[in-house]
Amino acid sequence: MAVVTGGGTGIGAAVARRLAEREWLCVLVGRREDRLQATAAEIAGEHEVCDVADRNAVERMAASVCERHPEIGLLVNNAGVSGRGNYLDLPAERIEELIRINYLGSVWCLRAFLPALEAAAPSHLVNVVSVAGTVAVGPYSASKHAQLAFSRSVARELRPHGIHVHTVNPGFVHTEGFPQDWLLRGRFKRAVVGPEYVAERIVSAIERDRAEIFVPRWYRAAAIAQALVPGTFRRVPARRARH
Repeated sequence: MAVVTGGGTGIGAAVARRLAEREWLCVLVGRREDRLQATAAEIAGEHEVCDVADRNAVERMAASVCERHPEIGLLVNNAGVSGRGNYLDLPAERIEELIRINYLGSVWCLRAFLPALEAAAPSHLVNVVSVAGTVAVGPYSASKHAQLAFSRSVARELRPHGIHVHTVNPGFVHTEGFPQDWLLRGRFKRAVVGPEYVAERIVSAIERDRAEIFVPRWYRAAAIAQALVPGTFRRVPARRARH
């Protein structure tokens, strides 16, 4: 049994479809009930309306799910929002939202579902982070960097509990919530992948017990460049950073 946050559309929905093909029962979590219902009906799954940024709401949602399913073999922390902009031009409220959803949402979901994950051990936790979390290009990047540190940290903490942690760092993925039209119209369109491709890599990482992957693989070069030549990203123009 699997719980997928942000499961109504995009990467979350694609992951749920892949899991359903492998006979996982999925509970889809998100804010848009209409999209959750449609995707859940498509895969014969369940859904729960919840804003993962709200810790109390997450705890209520998890209690409802765990009442029906005391053992959860997989939690996919996929819920996230985009934040193209810089610290000097994004509204303060938007910066706070990025942290609450992209980072704290993963924390609250893990804590709420931990007993059920332990009950199903060996079980799995997938954190869908981003290549943006490995570089420094604005508030969105910072929120994903926090989620990346969280994912790497809990990998060590959860090992004694029989929970395998998988960190997934996608690059540019064209979805409803993260449209990449500006890239698809240009010469870098090959840098963009679809949610189905990411979902395939996520399921493969679970089945092969891969600790951390980049999607596509060559995006790892950005993380290496940031670590070895941090000054490179300081020279990226602010107008580019917004993308």
